[in-house]
Amino acid sequence: MSEETNSLEALKLDLKKFSKVLKEASSTVKNEGVSEYPIFIVHKEDLSMGILLIEPTQSGSYWSFSVSTMEEFVSKNLIQNVKVESFKKAYKDPETHLCLFIIDPSEANFIFVPHVTREVNN
Repeated sequence: MSEETNSLEALKLDLKKFSKVLKEASSTVKNEGVSEYPIFIVHKEDLSMGILLIEPTQSGSYWSFSVSTMEEFVSKNLIQNVKVESFKKAYKDPETHLCLFIIDPSEANFIFVPHVTREVNN
């Protein structure tokens, strides 16, 4: 199995494992009036944006998860001002989906995944 396949499988497991934490963080971002557009950054390297929620050394995860917002992505020019309306149209309801920005060594992409309804235990 390739490292990329292992990495994606690990992400699927992590999403199940941390579904409750991620959903709560998403709700907090919205309910506290921080943003209507929470984004979870999934990364392996240290980042200088977002707020780190889950790190591998403490959680046993393969990935780190940070929470950010569309507004922070715009301020850092990761989403251009002219693309904001397109992003909002593509954005899925955070009550039912997570917006992930996955950063791996070869690329970075947005994906939307449904919230997992149950967690797996370690």
